[in-house]
Amino acid sequence: MITEQFDIEIPDNMVGYRLDKALAELFPTYSRARLQQWNLEGLVLVNNIQLRSKDKMKGGEQIHLTTKLEKKVAWQPQPLALDLVYEDADLLVVNKPAGLVVHPGTGNQDNTLVNALLHYAPELNQLPRAGIIHRLDKDTSGILVVARSLTAHTSLVKQLQKREFVRKYQAVVGGVMVAGGKVDAPIGRHHSHRIRMAVTESGKTAITHYRVIKRYRNHTLIKVQLETGRTHQIRVHMSYKNYPLVGDSVYGGRLRFPPKCSEEFKTVLRKFPRQALHAEQLGFIHPTSEEFMQWTVPLPTDIQDLLEALEQDMKTKV
Repeated sequence: MITEQFDIEIPDNMVGYRLDKALAELFPTYSRARLQQWNLEGLVLVNNIQLRSKDKMKGGEQIHLTTKLEKKVAWQPQPLALDLVYEDADLLVVNKPAGLVVHPGTGNQDNTLVNALLHYAPELNQLPRAGIIHRLDKDTSGILVVARSLTAHTSLVKQLQKREFVRKYQAVVGGVMVAGGKVDAPIGRHHSHRIRMAVTESGKTAITHYRVIKRYRNHTLIKVQLETGRTHQIRVHMSYKNYPLVGDSVYGGRLRFPPKCSEEFKTVLRKFPRQALHAEQLGFIHPTSEEFMQWTVPLPTDIQDLLEALEQDMKTKV
């Protein structure tokens, strides 16, 4: 059994929240059901006393959470390639390629990022989720951080919960954006398609900031910054705004072709194999040195080729 302890304060924007709802937003790594169970077991203290999950928050309460997680024993190390951007005794910063699953699961028991990490750094087997603090979808490329010690893991999870991570992405979306903006719309499970996420009133708070980098004839290259980190957040929010990501087979809808574009360009869009989303930049306070550190990884070849095709299409005479 692996245990961790966290201390956090209920912020003013959660006044009136049920305790279990506040916990679900403050500790997004864990499901609401699991947090409710821990509360029943006396592992959640509010100002040093145990409350019911339905009790309402007044703001400013001090939460002490003790987690209990079973050690994962099924994940096996494998000698797979790793693109390490940075490493020290506390953490690893990895540039994940598109197509690589982060955690083993149904249908993906091996050849995942976790399998590679356990081979490179066997000590990760002692940490929750093999030290991975936040995940990227299989078909999203880019940068993520892995803790190598329980102390580093605790520090990084706290920063993530307090929305102190800097996480910036680049994405190519369908449609021409007039300007950047913010999407503040809760995300939860789709009411009928349970493997999908959707904007829903019963969802968790989700906030995405975006700005225009370049406009094309019928597409836009944007930079996106996450304030929260819900499952499929950028993909869901951009689709909600009617600017779905190019190549997104789940939330993308029909392809959008510019007028009189070439058959070659249509083929590029049809055959783009994944959502055009890249985690470009990551920043946080180092758990030991307490210095702010930040890394940037370049766009992968497939998105660069897509942008080149969009540039060529700009030359089309209408």
